[in-house]
Amino acid sequence: MAPISLADVVSALPSDESWGPSTTSDTLVDGVPYAAYSKGDKLGRMADWTSEGKDGRDGRGGRQQYNRNYRDQQVYGAGTSSLFAVQVAEDESSFSVVDNTRTSTKTRGFGRGGGTIFRGRGRGGRDQRGGRGTFQRVGGRGGQQNGYYDNRGARGGRGRRFGWKDYDKPQRNRDSSVNIKPDWQMLEEIDFNRLAKLNLETSAGEDIDTYGFLYYYDRSYDKPPVKNTERKLNVVDRIAYNVTTSSDPIIQELAEKDEATIFATDNILSMLMCAPRSVYSWDIVITRHGNKIYLDKRDNSSLDMVSVNENAADAPLEASEGNKETINFPTALALEATFINHNFANQTVMESETSKYDMSHDNPFYNPSEETEPLASKAYKYRRFDLSLEKDEDPLHLIVRTELDAVVKNNISGEDQFLTLKALNEFDHKAQGSGGALDWRTKLTSQRGAVVATEMKNNSCKLARWTVQSILAKADVMKLGFVSRATPKSNERHVILGVVGYDPRKFAEQMNLNLANGWGIVRTIVDMCLKMAEGKYVLVKDPNKPLLRLYQVPADTFEEGEEDGEVIAEGVEEDE
Repeated sequence: MAPISLADVVSALPSDESWGPSTTSDTLVDGVPYAAYSKGDKLGRMADWTSEGKDGRDGRGGRQQYNRNYRDQQVYGAGTSSLFAVQVAEDESSFSVVDNTRTSTKTRGFGRGGGTIFRGRGRGGRDQRGGRGTFQRVGGRGGQQNGYYDNRGARGGRGRRFGWKDYDKPQRNRDSSVNIKPDWQMLEEIDFNRLAKLNLETSAGEDIDTYGFLYYYDRSYDKPPVKNTERKLNVVDRIAYNVTTSSDPIIQELAEKDEATIFATDNILSMLMCAPRSVYSWDIVITRHGNKIYLDKRDNSSLDMVSVNENAADAPLEASEGNKETINFPTALALEATFINHNFANQTVMESETSKYDMSHDNPFYNPSEETEPLASKAYKYRRFDLSLEKDEDPLHLIVRTELDAVVKNNISGEDQFLTLKALNEFDHKAQGSGGALDWRTKLTSQRGAVVATEMKNNSCKLARWTVQSILAKADVMKLGFVSRATPKSNERHVILGVVGYDPRKFAEQMNLNLANGWGIVRTIVDMCLKMAEGKYVLVKDPNKPLLRLYQVPADTFEEGEEDGEVIAEGVEEDE
């Protein structure tokens, strides 16, 4: 064989710069399609029958999706798009289980007593300075209560809560407790996170004057009921007033004497002090007159009602949110709870004209010539608190009207102790919105701590307000009654399962309730209003977010004739 020279070898090399078969863009080999690949791809599996696609069968991915995507980068042919991918026509994740259980749609209203009705007594104090007038009151047979939640959902203020099977729940949209009008000017927006950091230490307060009278508490309710017997909750028609601040003749007299700068009632003040715990929307009317600040509520305001499971993770739903049990709507539950509280306080006292505790003065709102029903056991204590700071040139005092419900003799010393009477209610521990509550009939005696702890979680705002009201009134004991429906499907009849007494200050420690934080919130809101011009302002809790908004409103807002005037004007236009 003839030798081959180096020049012949070099001349026989291909002219291209790369080795291997020539690159082609043709995707057919003998009429069969194939997927082009890069020469840098690694040879891996020829086929992966365990793969579910890049997004996974459930479409959620997660850690498994990350591992699969990372692995696919090393698989043969992964550098190009697949020509043979099959588009899935149906996605199993779009299916959901439908609850087809049958539910009752029968509804019943309240029987005699009509729940806790707020009669339209209006604001009698402004036109009758120092006079008795007629006042908005609790209890009675007649009247019609305007809706509290009014298509507002149950839960709000805390934002989205994620938990087990909670990822696909829609956000509830609720309506505000008051209609925000276009001519209202928003001045401040305060987030709850800022409110939670406030702190102001104050003294225990001092008594200015006392009014009304108290009956003695019936100690038989402290004993558990006899086995196989039930203690029914009766309808007791007694008059109990719920007068707003500016309509109170006693507060008007104290304001004229320049006894304080800020004036409020315990119902309004407790809501403001416990604002970070609130979920439902509420509003407070703030009036600045000269150097005086009045914290008021509207007639038939949400502050007059007792909420149910406001802070529960799965609070009661409205009809628009799929709730078919009309007696378990938030509106119906709030009216039922208010009805229970009014009658519970009247039933658990021993009415006797010979043995009752009289305060320094008579009830300032009762007019015997106009009222036919007897008064409820109620005492009003006007107390003053010092909210001054070291840097303040002038002292800043607050006067609040507090309420007490009964009095009891101390077993050891024999001294009289003041009580506040409140009632927690159970509607149906198996129904939606119960918040995982235990069955009170079987667990209240054996697991009272667990029952109370669940109520602290589901009704944090309500219990905090009751505790603050008891501390403001300087009550020695706060009695909590546990009232349940006689049958879960009827809200007409109730039974008292038990009554437990607590020291309000120790109860506040158990709830992690800091009164110094509440006073700091009050001082912050008051400072905002004192820096502004005289006029009327409205503090509104946002129905869907954990924040407060302060609006400046016209002076005639919420006046008695405002809505009537609008109706008359509309009627005139229609006639024309």
